[in-house]
Amino acid sequence: MNEKTFPPTNMNLCNEDLEKDNKVFSGTGGVSEANRVHGFLPAFQDTETGEVYLSCHKKGNQAPIHLLEGLPEKLIVKRDEDNNVTEVKASIVPGFVKNEQFYTRKQAAAQISAED
Repeated sequence: MNEKTFPPTNMNLCNEDLEKDNKVFSGTGGVSEANRVHGFLPAFQDTETGEVYLSCHKKGNQAPIHLLEGLPEKLIVKRDEDNNVTEVKASIVPGFVKNEQFYTRKQAAAQISAED
């Protein structure tokens, strides 16, 4: 699997990309349902700044899956007619946080595979 499978590096990240990632990493520790019990929390990293953001709902409470809605306004590129986030900056990568360290989906999958 590629480190950053979706979206291509020059395209903004959207909800469809998150769905594709879930299919690519299905059955591995690269998805929330498989790694939550190992202490991983869904998060996003801005590869331009290195900043990491836990995945949150619109109102700010932590989400159990990757949601674009809770990301800071400075990362949002596009919203739909209902004001829902549909795209964020291309530099945003979905992954996970464990013990204050960011893991890409591929890294999380490898970590859990090594633990099993």
